[in-house]
Amino acid sequence: MRNPLRLASPILALALAACVTTAPDTSPRPEAREEASPIVSEPSAESQAFARYYEATQARRVASGLLRTDGGGSDTPFTAADLARNFERIALYDEYTLEGGRFVQRQTPGRLRRWSGPVRLQAHFGPTVTEAQRAEDRSVLGTYASRLARATGHPIRTVTSNGNFHVLYMDTTTLSTSGPLLRQLVPGISDDTVREIENLGRFTYCSVYAFNQPGSSDYVSAIAVIRAEHPSLMRRACVNEEVAQGLGLPNDSPAARPSIFNDDEEFALLTRQDELMLQMLYDPRLTPGMTPEAARATVRQIAGELLGGPS
Repeated sequence: MRNPLRLASPILALALAACVTTAPDTSPRPEAREEASPIVSEPSAESQAFARYYEATQARRVASGLLRTDGGGSDTPFTAADLARNFERIALYDEYTLEGGRFVQRQTPGRLRRWSGPVRLQAHFGPTVTEAQRAEDRSVLGTYASRLARATGHPIRTVTSNGNFHVLYMDTTTLSTSGPLLRQLVPGISDDTVREIENLGRFTYCSVYAFNQPGSSDYVSAIAVIRAEHPSLMRRACVNEEVAQGLGLPNDSPAARPSIFNDDEEFALLTRQDELMLQMLYDPRLTPGMTPEAARATVRQIAGELLGGPS
């Protein structure tokens, strides 16, 4: 979910895709399991206002033909050359940089980053999320984890404890005091990142922060924030985009179609091209730390193998 200043519609919002090079302690730590019957509290007036805003936003987008769920079709053809170009821009360039304690939007060449170890997705819920909604969110996340594992060939699954990719379903009130939880989930997380998450404005619909050790391009932990105020389709869209970004596709491109890594919000859910980019990302011929120049020939070769024709 992206920056409205780069789009025709002012209702679309910014999502951060931050690769923050802090040095968290990644030793396994026991984590409490979710209560079987959580005590649910009433959302604050501010959170209820956010929910009304997002409901109206979703309705307007769908009425405008956005948030497609078909994954692309005959109206969205792409070639091997398109796939290679889009992969390079999305996997090997960064969209945000941290400056003065704030994430600033700036396209810069980066390095290929991904997970070397298994990815364990763990859902965490704020007190305003009902038991029924928690069950639905867990189901969506579990199904998506299986799809991502098939696409990447990498071990990705959901867990109820000891996760390393934490998916937070929280409303704005809960997020504003989430610092202690964030520091528990990712020891060593920077104060700047905590402040970013605690102070997400209404136009930040969802976000992801992936962490690697200094000097390494291997992700070791991540936090995705999914607004608890979101209606169903926007909720799923946020999960699709932020978790995929947190696997190593941190950027987006206006040329990528069909794709969720595009500011136009045409597609809500992972598309066929997105699956191919994830497959390329975890191809063993590409290695963490590669620059765009070092990876370009191999990227073109893989794209050509996947789609045929010149790349």
